[in-house]
Amino acid sequence: MPMAKNRDYYEVLGLKRDASPEDIKRSYRQMALKFHPDKNPGDDEAERRFKEAAEAYEVLSDQAKRQRYDRYGHAGLDGAGVHDFQNAEDIMSAFGEIFGGGMFGDLFGQRRRGPRPGQDLLMRLEIDLKEAARGTSRTVDVNRQEYCGDCRGTGSKKGTAPTSCNYCGGQGQVVQSRGFFQVATTCPACGGEGVRVSDPCSTCRGSGRMPSVAHLKVDVPPGVESGMWLQLRNQGEPGDQGAPRGNLRIQIQVKSHPFFERVKNDLMCQVPISFSQAALGADVEVPTLDGAERLVIPRGTQSGDVLRLKGRGMPDINGRGRGDELVEVVIETPKHLTPRQEQLLRELAETEHEHVGARRKSFFEKLRDYFTEEVEPGAAGS
Repeated sequence: MPMAKNRDYYEVLGLKRDASPEDIKRSYRQMALKFHPDKNPGDDEAERRFKEAAEAYEVLSDQAKRQRYDRYGHAGLDGAGVHDFQNAEDIMSAFGEIFGGGMFGDLFGQRRRGPRPGQDLLMRLEIDLKEAARGTSRTVDVNRQEYCGDCRGTGSKKGTAPTSCNYCGGQGQVVQSRGFFQVATTCPACGGEGVRVSDPCSTCRGSGRMPSVAHLKVDVPPGVESGMWLQLRNQGEPGDQGAPRGNLRIQIQVKSHPFFERVKNDLMCQVPISFSQAALGADVEVPTLDGAERLVIPRGTQSGDVLRLKGRGMPDINGRGRGDELVEVVIETPKHLTPRQEQLLRELAETEHEHVGARRKSFFEKLRDYFTEEVEPGAAGS
């Protein structure tokens, strides 16, 4: 369950809504240092604030998520792939890189507790609007590492095995006291691995890994939007021996459509009609995601009027029905007239002088009063 569900993310980080990415990173860094559990042992409130700050940073540091949050609040993040952080290690595995080296990186980079899980992989998947509406399955090629088949990931030549690093005692880190803090630095002897390979595997040259291409199936649910994330668990990079793989995180990009623009779960489109169709009413054919459909244009329709086709929009990604299609009517004025068309329009214009519509009549009356008020002061002074 997200920690900051009922709190504004900007408030959590002490920021204004126009904060820059640098402001967001700097504020999160300060909050993480202040509330990190290692500095506040046994303090449940500090741990809650630490997790809360991490969730706020994840959303506000991601441009797509931040835009959704600014526009729709917490409700806009449903299905957007916001992490449910479980502990400090989970948070630092996601954001530890923003602290860089030195004191922040060493303080939070930290005590190695067992085998390290693999890194997450990120990729982008482009689909069209119909695929976003109906859902689709895609096969993607993912460049990632696999355990070496000859040494089975140990990095050591067949018949040999890595030995524990004497310098760090197999911990991968060296802990030193610096005043108030205990600072853990990467072991310089084993590079943080905790083991040393004396006789490396000739196939992988001691790395224990080999480059590979995985062909993975991605199921895209109906209703996805650009910027949403899908996650394939345990399909990222391999971890240490005995640790799980990272995850594959896929950001969806929906291509623009020639007719439709998405607004939440509704679809907007413009349909041009003639003056006579607007005045007399008509049945016109309009596009929908399910094919062409007849739309009734009422008599007297004005340019800019919006007509609604119920249930012809995008499905809700959480299964809560389907949006509508909103058709904006645009009346086209002909640039070239036949003699007959011009004659008919002139006849119409003559009748319009005799039968002025209520809206135009009101406008002309207001216009006359406006000009009368402008003239009167000058006339009085003459």
